[in-house]
Amino acid sequence: MNTHTPDTHTPDAHTPDTPSTAEVNLAISGMTCASCSARIEKKLNRLDGVEASVNLATEKAKVRFSAPMTVEDIMATVAQTGYGASLIEERKPQAPAHEDHGGHHDAAADAHDHDLAPVEVLKRRALISAALAIPVVILAMVPGMSFAANPWLQLALTTPVVLWAAWPFHRAAAINARHGASTMDTLVSIGVLAAYLYSLVVVLTGQAGHGGMDSHGGGHLYFETATVITTFLLTGRWMEARAKKRGKSALETLLTLGAKDVMVRRDGREQRIPIEDLALGETFVVRPGEKVATDGVVIDGHSAVDESMMTGEPVPVDVHEGDSVTGGTVNAHGRLIVRATAVGSETTLAQMARLVEDAQTGKAPVQRLADRVSAVFVPIVLVIALLTLAGWWIGTGDFTHALTIAITVLIIACPCALGLATPTALLVGTGRGAELGVLIKGPQILEDTRRVNTALIDKTGTVTTGEMTLHSITTSGQLSEEAALTAAAAVEAGSEHPIARAIVTAAHERGIEVPAITDFAALAGSGARAVIVGSRSQQEVLVGRADLFDTVPDALHPSDNAIPGTTIYVGWEGTARAALTVTDTVRETSAAALRELAGLGLTAYLLTGDNARAARSVARAVGIPEDRVIADVRPEDKYAVVERLQREGKVVAMVGDGVNDAAALAQADLGLAMGSGTDVAMNSADIVLMRTDLAAVPTAIGLSRATLRTIKQNLGWAFAYNTAAIPLAVAGLLNPMIAGGAMALSSVLVVTNSLRLRRFGR
Repeated sequence: MNTHTPDTHTPDAHTPDTPSTAEVNLAISGMTCASCSARIEKKLNRLDGVEASVNLATEKAKVRFSAPMTVEDIMATVAQTGYGASLIEERKPQAPAHEDHGGHHDAAADAHDHDLAPVEVLKRRALISAALAIPVVILAMVPGMSFAANPWLQLALTTPVVLWAAWPFHRAAAINARHGASTMDTLVSIGVLAAYLYSLVVVLTGQAGHGGMDSHGGGHLYFETATVITTFLLTGRWMEARAKKRGKSALETLLTLGAKDVMVRRDGREQRIPIEDLALGETFVVRPGEKVATDGVVIDGHSAVDESMMTGEPVPVDVHEGDSVTGGTVNAHGRLIVRATAVGSETTLAQMARLVEDAQTGKAPVQRLADRVSAVFVPIVLVIALLTLAGWWIGTGDFTHALTIAITVLIIACPCALGLATPTALLVGTGRGAELGVLIKGPQILEDTRRVNTALIDKTGTVTTGEMTLHSITTSGQLSEEAALTAAAAVEAGSEHPIARAIVTAAHERGIEVPAITDFAALAGSGARAVIVGSRSQQEVLVGRADLFDTVPDALHPSDNAIPGTTIYVGWEGTARAALTVTDTVRETSAAALRELAGLGLTAYLLTGDNARAARSVARAVGIPEDRVIADVRPEDKYAVVERLQREGKVVAMVGDGVNDAAALAQADLGLAMGSGTDVAMNSADIVLMRTDLAAVPTAIGLSRATLRTIKQNLGWAFAYNTAAIPLAVAGLLNPMIAGGAMALSSVLVVTNSLRLRRFGR
């Protein structure tokens, strides 16, 4: 059963919100690998009333806690663990987003840590390290370089690499050691320092010979090992940081989409003000080429609006008076006067950004295994390295050779790729989804998309356009068509249902003055009733399904030859007096979208509250067999249909857009809400589709499955790499420099594989 609710942001949090429960996002500094994030998460989750999820790729922790625990207590716990934490204030979409949230840390101090340092700092360290490492390799390995000053030159060139370029590794290792912990930085720091200090002792004691390959029996030097390993790992982290920055680009773009200022109409004149000063209900002007400042309703003007950054659809949408517009979209031409219906954190853009950030900060279930492995991996590797050193030294009597093999074990075993496997794929996948108008609410939903085999699709507004028009009116007795339409429009004027809008629009188009009503009541899934003001008898009028009435004359029932459509009835005193038939249009892309769903292994069912005849007509048009059409369903019936299919062993995805779909969306294993729908429907869903096109559904499922597939590829590579590499290193079959290059390359490979998701759908 789908248990996701709009309030539950932490993937594993199932505790209902209470007044004493709060949730915060923290920026975490000092993390360098999966064991770092796993250790912080473990410490926080040991606190009473705290549930935390720490993400390495986004450098954030999402923490849910209850009184008496405070944010200060949580941040102090992170500090005691050896890392920094600062509170992330909610960012406004209108303001440019910054690459990191380092909080209140000093910039120079931040430069010591690769995750908080700008990409340029890592680049500088890597390039300077490479410039010094190349001559060291030449002095150590090129024949004919044996001369008295050779060892001292190697020492002079290597020292800044080990003490300055590799400082981030040493600093992180020291901080963790102070807290009785170890991370991949511990492995790197020990390996580099062991190679450097051993060589330093050899040089200072005069055992180095001439330092080159033909050192005439002098003590072997490992300066080139220390410099090359440092250079490889810094280069890998630089490339990794660049890739992570690219992975965040979709969210950063989303956060900077909004307008910075807006032209408002105040005191009879227009004036430009900062977007933060725009008030709810205020009227503002959007000129050609300008961004729509915030969500609103057009009260004057006509234009085409480019919604591509919100929905992924390249074709501008025509808008005129009465239409809704979304903040961040671009007015192509024409001047619009808009009334603001949402501002600040309540806008569609802000909610999109929040959903994407929540998804990126959370963890997929497959990540939990990687975190558990990483938490114990480093201590095990340290023990293996010590045993390797002792075993080879005892077995061969050659300490130098034993040290070389032990350093190789330390370097090759770093579980960096393991820690990056899941979060980088989530980062890129959810970001690409935002670009395509697909908002995946949480990483756990990826697992659900893999299992789904049945799609239950609401008809109106999903398969069809939802833009209904009145086709015909049939009356009984002496009632005229105009009187029937007048009565129906009066009652339906109080409803927002597409059928109601079609009837009211038809009345206006025919010049009918719609009378006022009293005592309006919506009858869920059936219709509506009201008393028309001014009628002599104050008679209650019913508009809706046939089962609202005790009697429906045969003349009002649609004939077999009638055009397929939705028929509603108007009447009073238990008898239907007229039948109004409205028709809907099937979206051009629906048939192709359903074929794509079939290609993804999903069996589609058409679900509708409409009559069976109209439903079957739509089903034939889009290629759904009649035995998979479920018609005449009430809202509670939709929920029951989902339950029935689940009892039959099917894993159900529900696609809908209305209030009457909310319960079914929540019950389904995977709920997908069309962006044209209601807030209730979108809050009940797992995936929100900002496009009104059914083609967005296979896109959403395909992207989710591609992201999950990438995560599994990354984890498979990371586990295979470490499983195969450590035995090879212990057996003495790897060189330390090759190990350093392979370790750096494995991380880059995982991040690069994740970046392939940026091309999804292109």
